[in-house]
Amino acid sequence: MQSPDSGCGLRAFDRAESCRDADRLRSKREAPVLHRGLALTLALCAAPAAAQEVDVDVELVFATDGSGSIDDEELRLQREGYAKALADPRVQQAIRGGITGRIAVAFVEWGGADSQHVIVDWTVIDGADSAAAFGAALAAAPRRATGWNSISNAIGLSVRLIEGNDHQGLRKVIDISADAGQRGGRPLPEVRAEALAAGITINGLAVLSRSGRPGWGGGSLEDFFRAQVIGGPGAFVITADADARFTEAVVRKLVLEIAERPADAAPMPPG
Repeated sequence: MQSPDSGCGLRAFDRAESCRDADRLRSKREAPVLHRGLALTLALCAAPAAAQEVDVDVELVFATDGSGSIDDEELRLQREGYAKALADPRVQQAIRGGITGRIAVAFVEWGGADSQHVIVDWTVIDGADSAAAFGAALAAAPRRATGWNSISNAIGLSVRLIEGNDHQGLRKVIDISADAGQRGGRPLPEVRAEALAAGITINGLAVLSRSGRPGWGGGSLEDFFRAQVIGGPGAFVITADADARFTEAVVRKLVLEIAERPADAAPMPPG
């Protein structure tokens, strides 16, 4: 037999449970709102920080052909061409004309599937002095690449360099040169797709060396670059001889990349 106040006790207990249930339901409803508010606050706080991280206009990897078909004289001309091009007044003007007035560059030479080498690590170019220092380091470095033409593995290394550096650029570009088509290494379409998915543009420089070969299937090397190598917003390919005219081709290419001009733009004034 229940005591006279047992019903009141049960009713009080039920009311307490009902209150707790209501509190739990209210908490569940409010939690997403609180979470969304917190996420918005964090995003607003993070946005200025992300903007402040941008320190260069372009993160640019020169991935140059150092395979066995490039002889020592051609290799010297290639390195000299890039060094002179960075110091060229037209390129310096393009750099100064950017939002930050700075670019970050790294120089890679590559050959076979197991022969990709960083010759000069990431360097900020913001004027004639930094360009000269980069050129001096490039000229002093020994030759390291050997073997065939693994364009795919060269792109793969370049992607890792861009994703792993300490810079935050408005654009990310791989500038790859080769005197022949792909041979060895990872499948080229796969690596190319990874680069494009990472927001990296791939531009090409088809080098007409003494021992180089056209693209596979009898087409021109430039056609091979267009079909299988380059990609991304505004991507383009330029053909250059591996001789004294190489520098002028690199100057034109750099101005296009830094200033983000279309490849069919009007000719630049001479330096």
